[in-house]
Amino acid sequence: MLAFLFPGQGSQAVGMGKALAERHAEARRTFDEADAALGYSISRLCFEGPAEELTLTANAQPAILTCSIAALRCLEQETGLRPAVVAGHSLGEYSALVAAGALAFADAVRVVHLRGRYMQEAVPAGQGGMAALIGPSAEQAAALCAAAAEGEVLSPANFNGGGQIVIAGHAGAVQRAVARAKEHGAKRAIPLQVSAPFHCALMAPAAARLAETLRDIRFVDAAVPVVTNVGAEPNQEGERARALLVQQVTAPVRWEESVLCLARLGVRRALEIGPGKVLAGLVKRITKEIEVANVEGPDDVAALAKAPS
Repeated sequence: MLAFLFPGQGSQAVGMGKALAERHAEARRTFDEADAALGYSISRLCFEGPAEELTLTANAQPAILTCSIAALRCLEQETGLRPAVVAGHSLGEYSALVAAGALAFADAVRVVHLRGRYMQEAVPAGQGGMAALIGPSAEQAAALCAAAAEGEVLSPANFNGGGQIVIAGHAGAVQRAVARAKEHGAKRAIPLQVSAPFHCALMAPAAARLAETLRDIRFVDAAVPVVTNVGAEPNQEGERARALLVQQVTAPVRWEESVLCLARLGVRRALEIGPGKVLAGLVKRITKEIEVANVEGPDDVAALAKAPS
């Protein structure tokens, strides 16, 4: 069984999608569609930068989604491959919903641009933070957050698997957690350079604004199951997908459980579609049952087109 996986924020890099658009008309059309939907040239930002502008949350989110869908469309056109199930990490869940036919691409691009803006504006700069913990169990990470919060917000944000749990909350609470991490089973604690504390209660204002935006967006039932970040279980109901995307803003990303769910469903092969190889690396650390490869540029598409099915 084949799964398609889609990356989240942080996988952006200047130049992404450029070679694909130069070699494939389908990719070029995808970038043109995104530019028209947004009213500005996300394609120029992807291809040329500058990096400071591309990494802004409101730009990075539609940029990654557009590159992912461009690669997806080229892959499907050139190989005929279709997934039995899809999943995406945080922002990547929007790409997964587009791939599953539950959400129109143009709508998704507009929504994630606003989602990025809402998340950026939810917490004033410098007041929030995130850190990656290496080695603790989920219980140890939760205990660390409880001990370091001291009345502030601090909670697990990403259960990424492979021994990595990301925490998010008020900047001071994150700093205290980093200092005490080894007392709670972490081998290392690495402060992350992020623009906002994603997937925690501080994102509640962003979730409320996103709910208003999503109210006017059309969702339909998905053609294939989407394993969701919030539930780490398959969903095909369009209306439930809408509600889960709102919950996702403040809830932790349960990626490790999502990958294990894919394995239980019978997935033995997965393709990470879009920029970077972060998810491929995580999947390899979570389970040996799923063989995973990345599809980002034209050479990746060409190799799969030549491979025996």
